Amino acid sequence: MSETKIPLPREVADAYVDEYIALDPVTGTYLGVRESSGLLPDYSPAGRRAVADLARATLAKLAEAERQPGADSDEERRCGRLLRERLTAELAMHEGEEDLRAVGNLHTPGHAVREVFTVTPSETEEDWAAIARRLRAVPAALAGYQESLALGLERKLYAAPRPTATFVEQLDQWSDTDGTGRGWFEEFAAAGPDALRAELDEAGRVATGAVVALRDWMREVYLPAVEGAPNAVGRERYARCARYFNGSDLDLEEAYAYGWSEFHRLLGEMRKEAAKVLPGAETPWVALAHLDGHGRHIEGVEEVRVWLQGLMDKAIEELDGTHFELAERVRKVESRIAPPGGAAAPYYTAPSEDFSRPGRTWLPTMGQTRFPVYDLVSTWYHEGVPGHHLQLAQWAHVAENLSRYQATLGGVSANAEGWALYAERLMDELGFLTEPDERLGYLDAQMMRATRVIIDIGMHLELEIPADSPFHPGERWTPELAEEFFGAHSSRPADFVESELTRYLTMPGQAIGYKLGERAWLLGRERARERHGDAFDLKAWHMAALSQGSLGLDDLLDELSRL
Repeated sequence: MSETKIPLPREVADAYVDEYIALDPVTGTYLGVRESSGLLPDYSPAGRRAVADLARATLAKLAEAERQPGADSDEERRCGRLLRERLTAELAMHEGEEDLRAVGNLHTPGHAVREVFTVTPSETEEDWAAIARRLRAVPAALAGYQESLALGLERKLYAAPRPTATFVEQLDQWSDTDGTGRGWFEEFAAAGPDALRAELDEAGRVATGAVVALRDWMREVYLPAVEGAPNAVGRERYARCARYFNGSDLDLEEAYAYGWSEFHRLLGEMRKEAAKVLPGAETPWVALAHLDGHGRHIEGVEEVRVWLQGLMDKAIEELDGTHFELAERVRKVESRIAPPGGAAAPYYTAPSEDFSRPGRTWLPTMGQTRFPVYDLVSTWYHEGVPGHHLQLAQWAHVAENLSRYQATLGGVSANAEGWALYAERLMDELGFLTEPDERLGYLDAQMMRATRVIIDIGMHLELEIPADSPFHPGERWTPELAEEFFGAHSSRPADFVESELTRYLTMPGQAIGYKLGERAWLLGRERARERHGDAFDLKAWHMAALSQGSLGLDDLLDELSRL
């Protein structure tokens, strides 16, 4: 009788993906698994325990796999390193019962249930039949989510009051998008084929009814229960969440100091650039306000979508073959307008594994029809090309050389956001931001990421504002001071600033990953350059770096330095 072959780390990781998709068909849809289209996850405590049990079982298999011959190759080592770090961080979040207070203005189970419909296949009648089944699954999914939140209340595990109030407002909008009594799911279902009209209309009403039920419970039960709870999460929870989003046990005081050093550096650069835009401007943000009213802009929602598509197409044409080597399927990316009722920040969705659904950037218009150019150029270098799209599409392209896990589920927020911020800086280094308005907009975006580090850590740990700060030196951070500081050092409108602060209270430790991730990418590039000397090839380094899959920041810096 032959012995059973023990899998290597990449095989363990890929088996985990298959088992995870069975528990989370939302993830399956994002990966392009058609069988997931009619299903939604179990967000109840039992469903969350099943995900945690799978992680524990996988870690045990990984420990055995790493003892096998061949497990020490670069490919196996890198995959095992990521799988262990990610599953350990995810289990820490589960054991800290973060699932039981997952309330906020984005990335909650409620948001996942709605947003997955925007990427569910909808080309054929069969696709729409699956959508009808998924719509009918909305009540059970939201009921399971409510069950988890109710258990959190019972255990006195409260979400922050401010994100809770915002989530209730979002649910209200999803329940009745335009004041006519028809909800978002009903509007979505209206685009389906006439042959399924009655079924889709009824399924849309069922889904909207579930949103209304969750909204009413959140407003009448949950919101009053969390009133007076702290918005700041404290050091223990913050460290746990920061580990999850960054893949690193951070020195939070050092990171806070780094945020301030970047703030001062960027402020000096912004003052120089602002003088080119509006000579004599009192602050850079006066110059940016001038651009809001008098600078270059795009009129119209469809017009800005087309303009953003052209911006990405041009970046691909000019970067491919010079600083990157892009496969034909990676060269395709679509510009889309985000559905209403979400957060204010633009975002990106990765292609399906087979590229049948391309990568897409999404612009929330927030009811606006006039879009200043300075605020868009570096943002679309971040969200699209050479930012999120080149990294995440390249992972999908080389998935067979990695593992399915490294190209999909294993993503670390700070790795991806760090690359996207590095991509903005790269475009500046390469001379793409020559117009003063575009470069001032880029610096403003960089400043936003530096202020995120300051206020996200400062607010949640209630740290002291340093003596050399131009803003309330010696005081301790509160959400109110954080919002005032952000608003005073950003070109963004008040509703965006409010949405951002709510986001930081929703996802502590996530917003710092942009700047800290960029630092890891820059340092990794510099160390690789030092190793190779005059033989260093930036294009080759970019493609090797983008083809190694995801890693947490500690492991990322080590691996980038080896390339």
